[in-house]
Amino acid sequence: MPIFSATFGSFTSISFLSASQSQSHLSPFVNFPHKLTVKTPWQWQWHHYHTAKVFFSGNTQIDQNPDAGLLQRPTPPDPQDDARQARRSSDWKAAKAYKDSGLIYNGRVEGFNSGGLLVRFYSILGFLPFPQLSPLHACKEPDKSIQEIAKGLLGSIISVKVILADEDNKKLIFSEKEAAWSKFSKQVNVGDIFEARVGYVEDYGAFVHLRFPDGLYRLTGLIHVSEVSWDLIHDVRDILKAGDEVRVKVVGIDWGKSRINLSIKQLEEDPLLETLDKVIPQDGLADSMSGGDSGGIEPLPGLETILEELLQEDGIFDVRISRQGFEKRVVSQDLQLWLSNAPPTNQRFTLLARAGRQVQEIHLTTSLDQEGIKRALQRVLERVP
Repeated sequence: MPIFSATFGSFTSISFLSASQSQSHLSPFVNFPHKLTVKTPWQWQWHHYHTAKVFFSGNTQIDQNPDAGLLQRPTPPDPQDDARQARRSSDWKAAKAYKDSGLIYNGRVEGFNSGGLLVRFYSILGFLPFPQLSPLHACKEPDKSIQEIAKGLLGSIISVKVILADEDNKKLIFSEKEAAWSKFSKQVNVGDIFEARVGYVEDYGAFVHLRFPDGLYRLTGLIHVSEVSWDLIHDVRDILKAGDEVRVKVVGIDWGKSRINLSIKQLEEDPLLETLDKVIPQDGLADSMSGGDSGGIEPLPGLETILEELLQEDGIFDVRISRQGFEKRVVSQDLQLWLSNAPPTNQRFTLLARAGRQVQEIHLTTSLDQEGIKRALQRVLERVP
């Protein structure tokens, strides 16, 4: 039966001894210059390590080989293990408390890998994915790669929020974006104008980083494709690209989803948002002009049905075409409806209808406010084929 095994460099030698053999027969083995370890078969344990490449502060790199196996003696129970386990359990409870409360935690960056930063949370090492970083870092050093930025953050203290604390699966995930939202979103109001830098562009719009009064880019907002220009845009990338400096207006804030909606075009005056006098001013820009009540003006194709449906809405008392004119250029052949930003007079709002070069001004008498009119129009357009 096997009595002992000895490990010599990269191979293991096994000696089989009978009960009658003397100790002198062991000399060829025990005199070998390598260390001899005597174990009984049930003492061996196999430890296998997964592949991972992690960088820690001090530029130390650990590269573990998935094919490497290690046989080692099991360590005796450590009396401090229970204390360490109790502390880790307590720290996981603290992490869950941070997540539930939304409090900001200041943690030290201790490493990074290809997907994000490793941030210390007491005795636990959590993960901050690169997409959850604040735009502050990339805008401060736009010429650096994300890996170079991560390397520069080693050892720094970073403000984050816990967005996932799963003790069972040992997952602790942070977000610096969420922490920045809590800190700086209250400084943003609808109507504010910001200088901004385009971060990246998607089919549906461009994400831009807002520059705050301190000169740093703190938050990110979306310019929807419909808010890029008054002209029809097929591809946002034809207008905007990453790194572009733009001026934007805040047109909406979704506090529940931590989103800021932005617009470029609303910084440029569109005459159709005002009165017909601006659409077709009295300076020869219009080929013709007619006025009077709706009885003398033929509605644009499709408009008559819409006006009839509007009269069926609660709170709308009267709808009539007041005048019309013709523009020199064709913006769209399709029928477009616009609600003027001009304040109402005696409960009368102004709608503008445009198709091709023709423009018609519509007076809408109603008890509704602007938002109520928009909802009524939306309902009508859903009913009209």
